[in-house]
Amino acid sequence: MRVRTVAVDETAPLVPRLDPRHPLLWMRRGEGIIGIGEALRIETSGATRIEDAARAWRTVAAAADVDDRVGLPGSGLVAFGAIAFADESAATSVLVVPEIVLGRRDGRAWVTRIERADAASEPPAPVELPAPAPKRDVPRVRFDPGSVPPEAYTAAVEEAVRRIDAGEFEKVVLARELRGRLQEDAGLRAALAKLADDYPDTWVFAVDGLIGASPETLVRVDHGTVSARVLAGTASRGADAASDRAQAARLAASHKDLAEHALAVESAVLTLAPHTARLDASPEPFTLQLPNLWHLATDLKGTLGDGSSSLELARAMHPTAAVAGTPRDVALRAIAELEGFDRGRYAGPVGWVDADGDGEWAIALRCAQVEPDGTVHAYAGCGIVHDSVSAEELAETDMKFRPIVEAFGAPPPSPPVPPVAPVE
Repeated sequence: MRVRTVAVDETAPLVPRLDPRHPLLWMRRGEGIIGIGEALRIETSGATRIEDAARAWRTVAAAADVDDRVGLPGSGLVAFGAIAFADESAATSVLVVPEIVLGRRDGRAWVTRIERADAASEPPAPVELPAPAPKRDVPRVRFDPGSVPPEAYTAAVEEAVRRIDAGEFEKVVLARELRGRLQEDAGLRAALAKLADDYPDTWVFAVDGLIGASPETLVRVDHGTVSARVLAGTASRGADAASDRAQAARLAASHKDLAEHALAVESAVLTLAPHTARLDASPEPFTLQLPNLWHLATDLKGTLGDGSSSLELARAMHPTAAVAGTPRDVALRAIAELEGFDRGRYAGPVGWVDADGDGEWAIALRCAQVEPDGTVHAYAGCGIVHDSVSAEELAETDMKFRPIVEAFGAPPPSPPVPPVAPVE
């Protein structure tokens, strides 16, 4: 492949330039990369899907002729990726190399053109960026319960707690699915614009129909530095400043949430440590504020010790205790038994990788998969531990659905109201 990156003077927002039907996006606080067109596509599946993708990518990168005159994260040869959660998932895992990449970081902008080898003998075509599209209203998608209605979810949570109390595992993450239908071709661009506006501190992404706004960095590699952010433990935002502070304080002192968070951090440290020469963690979890909820968070940062690529580290990290459970293998079996649907790419790695193996990968949370026929599958899940209460976990999934369902113009889902007993 022939790859050329040049600096440009570009100040327009990234999202309005997206292809509305096939958006490729990785952005946070207005900075990141978008992709237009498709120069190469790598698809994998099964238990070796990430290893196979990493191996194929190394081959592509080694053979590429790269002229990168910018040298920032996301310049040069890049692939956008979305990986299925489970080994047995019917969903494919993909790496997509665009024909054109437009990027912005640290006040600088660039354009990359990527051409296949069979076109490399021709003179490079001039880069013509699409004009920014006018802003549109978000589409109106009506979501209904998927294969697991609320009452089935609470029953699954109660069964998980029973198994935890019996000593089968310490934690398991159980998710729900909502389904809707998208009618408008431009809906994905409008939905992504709303996510970017409402949740600027998250990773807003779009890869092969998977769109969302994830607060959780699975792993980031940048010139030998590796970092990650672990989230586990959740509370709703307060109705006013005083109650909001109280909610954050209550989360920071919650035995249940602190125990759940400690399991997730321990899992991440044990996984990353063999690949690093040094790894440091925040001394105590901190409360991370998002527009609709609070999370307990811990940041990890270290020095890469074995030359692993970001995609190979994503393989080592996935699935984390924050989206699977502890012990991992037992929790994954429980998910397959109790959850009731194929997660697809939900809770799998999503992000990008460059020719050197550097890249940024998040966990695909607060997201939806949009199928070619317009079917929208939205997802949200919760970590279940010893003292989880099924009604509270159901309410937490409703909070976590809010970003994605509102991006499609729907109100947040509400759990059914229990019937009132008649007065005798």
